[in-house]
Amino acid sequence: MLERLRHLPGWLRVVGGAASGALTGLAFAPVNWWPMAFVGVAGLTFFVSGLPRLRLAALVGFGYGLVLLVSTIVWMTVIAPEAAIALLGFQSLWYGLLGLLLAWATRTRWAPVLVPGCWLMVEFLFGHVPFGGFPWLRLGYTQVDGPFAGLLPFVGTPGVSFAVAFVGGWLASLVTGGASRRMTLGVGITCFALVGVGLSAMNLVRPRTDLPETLSVGYVQGNAPGGGIYGIGGPRTTTYNHLKETRVLMDKVAAGQVPQPDFVVWPENGTDMDPTTDTLTDQALKDAVAATKAPLFAGIMGVNEASYTRRTIARWINADGSLGDGYEKRNMVPFGEWVPFRNILEPLFPMLSYVGEQGIPGSEPGVVTGVLNDGTSVQVGVGVCYDVAFDTTMYDTVTRGGQVVIVQSSNAMYMGTSQIVQQFAISRVRAVELQREILVVTTSGISGLIRPDGSVAVYVGEHVAASGVVPLPLRDNITPATWLSPLFDGVASGATGLAVLAAAALSFRSGRRGRRVNAAGSSGDNASQHSLPERDRP
Repeated sequence: MLERLRHLPGWLRVVGGAASGALTGLAFAPVNWWPMAFVGVAGLTFFVSGLPRLRLAALVGFGYGLVLLVSTIVWMTVIAPEAAIALLGFQSLWYGLLGLLLAWATRTRWAPVLVPGCWLMVEFLFGHVPFGGFPWLRLGYTQVDGPFAGLLPFVGTPGVSFAVAFVGGWLASLVTGGASRRMTLGVGITCFALVGVGLSAMNLVRPRTDLPETLSVGYVQGNAPGGGIYGIGGPRTTTYNHLKETRVLMDKVAAGQVPQPDFVVWPENGTDMDPTTDTLTDQALKDAVAATKAPLFAGIMGVNEASYTRRTIARWINADGSLGDGYEKRNMVPFGEWVPFRNILEPLFPMLSYVGEQGIPGSEPGVVTGVLNDGTSVQVGVGVCYDVAFDTTMYDTVTRGGQVVIVQSSNAMYMGTSQIVQQFAISRVRAVELQREILVVTTSGISGLIRPDGSVAVYVGEHVAASGVVPLPLRDNITPATWLSPLFDGVASGATGLAVLAAAALSFRSGRRGRRVNAAGSSGDNASQHSLPERDRP
């Protein structure tokens, strides 16, 4: 089959790669057909196997990536079509590299390990380069409802991506026949063993349910006009919407429908202006605290008008209205919250001015010390919106002492797109990785409470105002994924890169040696012919 595959027309390979990208896209939210991740990986691996022309392999990978990206992150167009086109084009180049690497890997006897290693290495690269990376479409994010979910607390998202690609590569080898029967059988047994481990491993790290301390935490989704880059509405619109819904929450408390919260959470962009400089925003926050008679954990803006910069802050506001500890968002969306090379690009593309003040990322871990009404302290682990896509940022929320984990987000501009459900799906993956409850609070959906097994206890949809109170146990458990996952990610990616380079170098040397032998043989044949008598020459 592999020999026949070498003669497959190039156009058919490109079409097949693109179709494989579409199938992989079905594994991501909102469709969530997780088995399609295995099928998509197998498809791309199949269509680059046995491919002698590496440029064609890169084109097949590029087509795969372009279709995958268009089918999943077309929501980027709500920021700006130009930015979306740039992102889609650049990210597709990484998949072009993947196609090239897979073509090399499938030529070697170590293909069963190198194929998933190539996937992991490319995921590592597009998760870091350029501008901090865009780690939104990792294979591991598709498996929170699949058989590998149990691996997440042990090897994290990178390990699950590796497992998915391992199975996909094996499926491709069954069709191509590129591996020996013994190796195919061994890899198949390993695949089924991984599934078995994944199905049973969750029980090994399941967190305690008999914890003595649980906080009652209020959440407020105030809603926003939504849609496009001005989705949060005019100045203070989102602030007043959240204040209004906070009062609704306290009416529920007064009616005995929900318990008195120990503290209340507003989302990122709970205020759209800096309360330290805008008196109306400051008063709204104080009114909210007065209504709840409890501390408020709110997403606010810290604006420096002199430097035209801003920081996105998760700020603890004490019950007396004074500002407490805070966390500054570490991962900023390029061309959404900040503009790379702004001094050069904005004069060329004036539409980039929609970004407003240049976002400045924080550098400290997402753990905030909050003081409750009784004077006790609670360590709140927090990730803000785009933070959830970055492993180490979210791992820090618990390894640095977080007792409860909260994700604040402002998704108003993406209402009606798949971005919102994709982000919530990533938050579910984080809950399983960390084996912690995660409270997600957004401006206008999706908010909710996620259990440590990834199931959803509370779900609030889009474009509605809602509020409630949920129990959050105080936990201190740390999963192996928080330390093993980054190590596995870096080492496996680096080792794969070195292995592929070594294979390429050996192939190049073999090719040169073969050409020299052929050249020498040709010269010898010619010489021999000239030395023979004319009657004896062929």
